[in-house]
Amino acid sequence: MFDTDFVSGRREIRVLLADDHAVLRAGLRALLEKEPHLVVVGEAASGTEAVALAKTTRPHVVLMDLAMPGKGGIEATRRIVALGIGAKVLVLTALPQELQLSEVLEAGASGFMRKIAPVEELTRAIRTVADDRLFLDEDAARLIVLQRYRKAGQVDDEKVRAERLSARERQVLALLALGHSSKEIGLKLSVSPRTVDEYRGRLKDQLGLERRPELVRFALRTGILAEP
Repeated sequence: MFDTDFVSGRREIRVLLADDHAVLRAGLRALLEKEPHLVVVGEAASGTEAVALAKTTRPHVVLMDLAMPGKGGIEATRRIVALGIGAKVLVLTALPQELQLSEVLEAGASGFMRKIAPVEELTRAIRTVADDRLFLDEDAARLIVLQRYRKAGQVDDEKVRAERLSARERQVLALLALGHSSKEIGLKLSVSPRTVDEYRGRLKDQLGLERRPELVRFALRTGILAEP
């Protein structure tokens, strides 16, 4: 998946830090450099710097603050994702809010968590998004905020399309949005990977969606991601 070196048989994950507080960046660097196979490749003090450094350092994961001078974290996230270099953005915030969650996911972020999270959770989140999975901590309210997430006046057509999906298609869509492979989905749903691929093809035909950010947005707007 990544054009990366391997260290002791494991993938090395390059991380870019984007936060306007130098002390926080230094603390994050010190913590992450103690972790095996995590390498900090750069530090940015603004959204503009983050985008520029992402182009030159080609990180696997960008740890992104939201409140920065110049281009804020949400706009920087949008531009980094648009570069098409495969970098995943993990947003770190002091006070997660429903509005922030919706905006960063709309911008293409792959994760969202609080700055006060333990380092073990942070490293787990980095590895999760680097593996092309969605990461939301408990305070991002996966069980609460996602259930309430609706974009008024925008989702009528999407809701109509969602209602046409079968229960199994909705399950597959939710698991694809979360980043699971066909093999993993097959194990969860007790079907073969080939069957999952057939469902994936149907979803593409019916919804016109293929890339995971598109699936995430659709699943969020229609409430599918919050279904049990």
